[in-house]
Parts: sequence; structure tokens; C-alpha cells
Amino acid sequence: MTDQSAITAETFAKPRILSRIRAKVPFLIRLSGLWLIAMVAVAIFADVLRPYEITKMDLSARLAPPGTPGHWLGTDDLGRDVLSRLLQSVRVSLVIAFGATILSAVFGTTLGFLAGQFRGWVEQVVMALADFQAALPFLIMSLAVLAFFGTSMVLIVCLMGFYGWERYARIARGLAISASAQGYAGAVVQLGAKPWRVYLRHILPNVASTLIVSMTLTFPEIILMESGLSFLGLGVQPPETSLGNMVGFGREYMTRAPWIMLAPSVIIVLTTLSISLLGDWLRDWLDPTIR
Repeated sequence: MTDQSAITAETFAKPRILSRIRAKVPFLIRLSGLWLIAMVAVAIFADVLRPYEITKMDLSARLAPPGTPGHWLGTDDLGRDVLSRLLQSVRVSLVIAFGATILSAVFGTTLGFLAGQFRGWVEQVVMALADFQAALPFLIMSLAVLAFFGTSMVLIVCLMGFYGWERYARIARGLAISASAQGYAGAVVQLGAKPWRVYLRHILPNVASTLIVSMTLTFPEIILMESGLSFLGLGVQPPETSLGNMVGFGREYMTRAPWIMLAPSVIIVLTTLSISLLGDWLRDWLDPTIR
């Protein structure tokens, strides 16, 4: 086969591969992906998209219903534009959830690899901490910590970062022990590679798919946790706003101005549902036993 014919065959093969991938992705998963892309775009370009500053008040237009010219999602009791505050809330909630998810995954995976590498008392300590974390009511602990130390964005992200780390630790430990018993890890060790290189360059890429699926399942839980804390008044504090903060503020006007609470509530439901659906699909798609 000549080089020209090989290039032609490859050119025709690419669209076929892409069409097969598209055919395997359910329509609902595509919608979920589009919604998440839209939310990420809103979080990135919130400063450009929002028509007003989140603290700008117009008392003459207070509690304006949705559809009011200049206020397409209405206003709150202080005349602040709900759409502007909603766009900023999406940014804040996603930043908290994304940062906390990454922190939880890194912390839990590191402890899991340490337990799988050293075994013995190190493994026992890590597993005991994981059992303690799983048995601890995280919401009550978060309320106590925030009430004692006060609230700040950094503290909230760090606190949320300790949510669910025991899952990553258990998964990483089990996968690390399994991978270490296989031939490729032992061969790399025999060649003189250091343990950190074995885990970062060889074991981690082989277990990354499982950890990524776990992250997609933890992400919506952190969004709901942050929303619950903000709803109770110990999350994001004014003048900053988040989705849970808007829901907590709008509950006082549920009968007179339900749009204040409904708009962020719909965003929370659709975002968490989209991430959960995508995580379930990724888990099935990456599982070789199902394929």
C-alpha cells in the first residue's frame, strides 16, 4: 500500500470512528455535557455576561417579576437583579465545588498510595482515619468548624476538600496493591525506578479512570453540601453570593416572589443531575467487564 492510499484510508476512518463514538453516547448524556459546558462558560465569563453588579440596588423596581424589561429574571426585595446574582452564584459555587473536589481527590489518593506502599501500621492508620471520616456526620462537623472559626472562601474550600476523601483512599489503596502485584510495576522496580516514579508514571495512569469517575460522583455532593451550608447561613457570606445563599435568602419571599428561590434551585438540580448522569455513564463506559 502506498503512502497516499494509507493517508486516504486514515482520512476516511476518522469520521467513521467519530460517528461510532457519537452513536454510543446517549442523547441524555449529550444534553448533560452541553449543560455542564454552559455552566463552565457562565462561570468563566460571568463578569461579561451579567448586566448589573450584584450589589446594585434599585428600590423603585424591588420584587419585580420575571420578564420585566431590564430584569429578565426579576429582582429581589432590595431591587438587585436576580440574573446578575445568579451568574455570579454559578461561578462561586462551581469554584468551591471544583477546588474542593480536586483537594479531596489529591489528599485521599495520596493517603491511599501511602497505605498501599508501606502497608503495616501505615495502612492501619489510614484505614482507621477513613473509617472515622465515613462515620462522622460531615454537615454537623462543618457547622461547628465554621461557627467557631468564621467563614471565608478559603476555609470553605479547604473544609469541603475533606469531604469524601476516604473513598479515594480506599480506591487508591486497593488499586495500588493490585497494580503492584502485576508484572509491569515489578519490572519497573527491578530497573531501579524509585517508588514515587512507579506510582506517578505507571500506577496512577492505570487507575486514573476509576478516580475520575469517583470525582464526578463527589462533585455534585459537594455542590449540595455547600448549598446546604449557605442555606443555613454559615456558607458564603454577603455581599458575595452563591446558589445556596440565594435559596436561603429567597425562602423568606417564597409566597410573594418565588422566582428569587426557584432560579438557583433549578440550576442546582440540573447541574447535580447532569454530573451524576455523566458520572454513571463514564463508570459504565470505562468498565471493561461491561464492554
